[in-house]
Amino acid sequence: MHHSTILFDLDGTLTDPREGITRSIQHALAKLGIDEPDLTKLEPFIGPPLLQAFMEFYGFDEARAWEAVGHYRERFKTVGLYENLLFDGVLEMLEHLRSQGRTLYVATSKPSVFAREIARHFAFDHHFKVIYGSELDGTRTNKVELIAHLIAEERFDPEHTLMIGDRKHDLIGAHRNGLQAVGVGYGFGSHAELMAESPAYYYATLPALRAGFS
Repeated sequence: MHHSTILFDLDGTLTDPREGITRSIQHALAKLGIDEPDLTKLEPFIGPPLLQAFMEFYGFDEARAWEAVGHYRERFKTVGLYENLLFDGVLEMLEHLRSQGRTLYVATSKPSVFAREIARHFAFDHHFKVIYGSELDGTRTNKVELIAHLIAEERFDPEHTLMIGDRKHDLIGAHRNGLQAVGVGYGFGSHAELMAESPAYYYATLPALRAGFS
């Protein structure tokens, strides 16, 4: 993988946000009178746009889904975004890629304001030229739109750019914009989900991904 520009998804690719996201979803549901004690049932919320996830998984209409998003953010912005862990080896991998002269970006459906605070708090923001995310009003939560925006802003060549992510949304966003994609198996998307989108590369573990850049 000799691409000069690398886009990274955030949740499930650079960090393990399981606790913060699922507990904030649990909080939002409780505010709406729904009790969900099993956090593992809320893991499918990790990755896809949050508004659509509430509509898909709980059958909310758009107005109720936005209400749920508001309750989610109440907890997430003060507590949940810090209930997060960098995957072992991420910092070393990012340092290695930068030493090779590659330009790195984050491309996440998470609102930019949250993504940048996570990167600052966990001290990996300096590895990235820009951290791109969505807006709080839902603009660019779709990875196709987000990556298109990133390409337009940064004016890099899609042919020499790679998108790395753990969910199908990352791969779809890459392919629709003419980028090659890498699926990683240590996040929250299943092997079947990722392979259905025909990634150019698939790595089951982070060490394997790191080795792919040797």
